[in-house]
Amino acid sequence: MTEASARMQDKEIFGADHEQLRDTVRKFAKSLAPFAEEWDEAGIFPREVFTQAGELGLLGIGHSEEFGGLGLDWWYTAAYAEELVHTENAGVNMALMVQSDMATPIINEIGNDAVKKEFLVPAIKGEKIAALGVSEPGGGSDVAAIRTTARSDGDDYVINGQKLWITNGTRADFITLAVRTGGEGFNGISLVVFPTDVKGYSIGKSIKKIGNKSSDTAELFFDDCRIPKRYLLGHENAGFYHIMTNFQGERLIAAVGGVAGMEKAVRDAIAYGNDRKAFGRPIAKFQVWRHKMVEHLTAIQAARRLTYWAVDQFVKNPMGSTEAITMAKLFVGDLSQRVLYDCLQMHGGFGYTTEYPIGRAWVDGRLITVGGGTSEVMKEIIVKTQGL
Repeated sequence: MTEASARMQDKEIFGADHEQLRDTVRKFAKSLAPFAEEWDEAGIFPREVFTQAGELGLLGIGHSEEFGGLGLDWWYTAAYAEELVHTENAGVNMALMVQSDMATPIINEIGNDAVKKEFLVPAIKGEKIAALGVSEPGGGSDVAAIRTTARSDGDDYVINGQKLWITNGTRADFITLAVRTGGEGFNGISLVVFPTDVKGYSIGKSIKKIGNKSSDTAELFFDDCRIPKRYLLGHENAGFYHIMTNFQGERLIAAVGGVAGMEKAVRDAIAYGNDRKAFGRPIAKFQVWRHKMVEHLTAIQAARRLTYWAVDQFVKNPMGSTEAITMAKLFVGDLSQRVLYDCLQMHGGFGYTTEYPIGRAWVDGRLITVGGGTSEVMKEIIVKTQGL
């Protein structure tokens, strides 16, 4: 089954409008691919990529039309995530998806109109770069353990604390920030928009990662940072629910992108194997590789069906989709480690270089079992949904 024939099965899900978006995203992604190695070596990519994506409408696919978004459902986001793999640079994809689907959906959902005009509108245009500030040195998935505080002082909040693993952190213009405004546990968590030009805010070291290198990742410090209370998102002490909903979108987009990335890696490996000869014949014709590739294509189809089920559940009921999304992320994350390993192995020595995309894909793909909640955390979530 070719990639095109695999896509034909999904006609009941994706229509002409989805395909139009796919075409736009794919062309955009392929225009960035020639710079993948250069940007990885630099550890960052040009800010203009955000504005280019904004001009194409890719940073507000699911956001309100009133504030510059396209107002489309999550199936369009799925199409966006699937085609973005053609950048051949997971760091760029990570940064763009943090902007479009992790840092701004909360603002779109519960921000007041003034906050949306000040932050969401320029973020959708790509004129302002956004980050999501949840993870801390003492905890990532354990949101109820957040220690960064926002103390009430008249019409302001005074913020103190630290965040870690923040994508877009070195150059964000604002952060959708999780802070503690109440007592211990999840009932004391709030969300605010934090402009990064505030006194007392500082950026620590830019974290060097083994993969996703072109996506800047930073630790952030807040020392008596004062912001107006009008930057509160939703109600005080009610942020935990929205963070959990946001996690579902983050994990789902990782699963969707992971499936597309595996598919591309296998297709690229097969193309390489048909050209590369050993012992007088193409290596793709050796039974060991023929069997491995068809096993992986079969498993990828299963992963896609599971992931599309999760998308369907998310569209129908975001907070009722936890089990489906968690299963999809767990399955895709674990499968990707085997698929990308074999695709690199099929390239032989060239797979261990930067000459072919598979080397970067193999390293970058390791993140899916860690980011947005580790595979171990995913298993514990499923344990709870199964009453175990």
